[in-house]
Amino acid sequence: MTELEETYACVPSTERGRGILISGHPKTNKILYTNNRSILILNLDNPLDVSVYGEHCYQATVARYSPNGEWIASADVSGTVRIWGAYNDHVLKKEFKVLTGRIDDLQWSPDGLRIVASGDGKGKSLVRAFMWDSGTNVGEFDGHSRRVLSCAFKPTRPFRIVTCGEDFLVNFYEGPPFKFKSSHRDHSNFVNCVRFSPDGSKFISVSSDKQGILFDGKTGEKIGQISSEDGHKGSIYAVSWSPDGKQVLTVSADKSAKVWEICDDGSGKLTKTLTSSCSGGVDDMLVGCLWQNDHLVTVSLGGTISIFSASDLDKSPLKIAGHMKNVTSLSVLKNVPKTILSSSYDGLIVKWIQGIGYSSKLQRKENTQIKCLAAAEEEIITSGFDNKIWRVCLHDDQCGDADSIDVGNQPRDISLALLCPELALITIESGVVMLRGTKVVSTINLGFSVTASVLAPDGSEAIIGGLDGKLHIYSVTGDTLTEEAVLEKHRGAISVIRYSPDGSMFASGDLNREAVVWDRVSREVKLKNMLYHTARINCLAWSPDSSMVATGSLDTCVIIYEIDKPASSRMTIKGAHLGGVYGLAFTDDHSVVSSGEDACVRVWRVNPQ
Repeated sequence: MTELEETYACVPSTERGRGILISGHPKTNKILYTNNRSILILNLDNPLDVSVYGEHCYQATVARYSPNGEWIASADVSGTVRIWGAYNDHVLKKEFKVLTGRIDDLQWSPDGLRIVASGDGKGKSLVRAFMWDSGTNVGEFDGHSRRVLSCAFKPTRPFRIVTCGEDFLVNFYEGPPFKFKSSHRDHSNFVNCVRFSPDGSKFISVSSDKQGILFDGKTGEKIGQISSEDGHKGSIYAVSWSPDGKQVLTVSADKSAKVWEICDDGSGKLTKTLTSSCSGGVDDMLVGCLWQNDHLVTVSLGGTISIFSASDLDKSPLKIAGHMKNVTSLSVLKNVPKTILSSSYDGLIVKWIQGIGYSSKLQRKENTQIKCLAAAEEEIITSGFDNKIWRVCLHDDQCGDADSIDVGNQPRDISLALLCPELALITIESGVVMLRGTKVVSTINLGFSVTASVLAPDGSEAIIGGLDGKLHIYSVTGDTLTEEAVLEKHRGAISVIRYSPDGSMFASGDLNREAVVWDRVSREVKLKNMLYHTARINCLAWSPDSSMVATGSLDTCVIIYEIDKPASSRMTIKGAHLGGVYGLAFTDDHSVVSSGEDACVRVWRVNPQ
C-alpha cells in the first residue's frame, strides 16, 4: 500500500505588474492561493499540511472561503466559478459561467448566500453578483469601462458592493438587488485592490499611483487617505485589514510591506515598514498580502511567502518558497540522505529536507534555464536549452564556482557514474558526448537517433536507447565505446533507462507506456508485462535495496513494482501530480519522492504487501 506522507507546496503564480489575491479561512490559519490550474490550501501553522484542488480546466485566478468556512468558491481565466466543499474530497456543489473573460476577484456576502465576481469580459459584463445555489443575478453593475481588478462585499447590513479597476474608478453599489450609487475618480492609475474593514464602517482602495484612499462604508464618501510622506515608492498591489479593523497591511513594487494605523477620521499613519533580507532583484517585489489572525503574510513576485507575527513585528519572518513551474527533475543526495534537490525549467533549484520541507533555494551564479539535473555528492550537473553543460560545486546551501562545457549540440539527457562522478555521459541527438571533469574526451556519432542513456555505477558500461525502441549496450574502455549487444523488446522510443543500485539489473521505459526490467548478466527480461500506464513513461527510479522499481508517467500516476512478484501485483498512486509526473527518486527503501507539472513535490510511504 502507498500513502501520502508529505506535500511540499508550489508557490502562488505571479505576473509582473499585477497583484495577486490570497485569502484566508474565517476561523483557522489556513490560506488559499492559486498556481496554474491548482488551488492550494496551506496551513500557516504547519506548512507541510497542504491540500490541492485541481478540477479547473483553465488557469485558476482566485479562491475564497465562504463565511462559515465550509465551502470554497474559486474562479478561472475562462470566467467560470466553481463552488466546492472545503474538506475531505472537495465535492463539487455548483459550477457557473459568470463572465465572458477572466475573473480577477470574487467575494462572498456575509450571509453566505450571494457571490460577487469581477474581471474582464466582452460588452458591459465586467461585474456580476449572483445567488450561490441557483446562479440568478442580483443586480445590475454599470459604470466600468475596463477590466475590474477587485470587488468587495460589505460584511454588515445594509449590504453594499464596491468595485475598482483599470479605468481608475472606484464604484459603489447599493442593494440587493444591487444598483449603481456613486463613482470616485480619486486615483490617477489602475486601482488594484479594494477591501472593507471587518466592521463594515470603512473601505480602502489602493492603486498603482502609490496612494491608499479611505471611504465611508455606508455612504461611499471619501473620508481620508494614508499618509504619503512615508508612503510606498512603487505601485501598491494589495491591501488587507487587521481582524480588529484598526490597522491595514499594504504591499508594493518597492519591495516593502507597510502596516498602517487607521484613525477614526479616516487618515492612516505608518506604524511599521516590513522588509526582508533578499537578493535585490525584481523577484523581491511584493504582489500579495493577507492579515490572517496573528499572521501577516506577504507574497513576492518570485513566489516566496513570508509569514510575520502580528504580535512581534520585529521578529524575522518564516519563509516558505518552492517552485512556480513544472518540476522536471529530482535528485536525492546520496551522502546526506533525506535531502532532495528539485529543479524546474525556469532555472530554480530548491533543496528540501524530508520531514521538514523547504530548506533553501540554491543560488547559482549563472541563472540559466534547466532541462536536466544530476547530482553527485558535492556537485550538481545541469543542462539547459543551449548547448552547454554546467558543473557546479555544492557546499551545503551555497553553489560554488560553475564551469560550463560546450558540447556542440542540445543535450537531451545527463548520466553520471555514481562511483566515479567525474565521468559523465551526455546524450545528444546523433550520439553521445563523454566528459571527464570539465573536459570533453570524446564525441561519438552512433548512427541512430539517441533518446536516453545511462552509465553503470562503476563507469564500465553504458546503455543507450534509441528512437527505434532498441537498447544498445556498450562497454566503456578509456574514452571509447564498444557495442556489445542490442536488446529488442520495446515498441516505442526509449524515454528513460536506470541501473539498479546493486548493479545486477537495469530498467527501461518507453513512450509507448511500457517498462521492462532486465538482468544485467544474462541480458534477459526479468520482469515483463509492465504495461499499466495509459501514456508515455517520463521517469523511473529504483529503491536503494534494488527490490522495487517505480515509474512515473504523463497519465499523472506513479506505479511501483516489486521485482520478485509479477507485474500485476503492482501498487498504483493515482493522480499523483496534476498534468503528469516528471521526476521520481527513492530517499530510502520505503519512501518515494515524486514531482510533476503541478510544481509540487510529494513524498509517499510505500508498504509492500
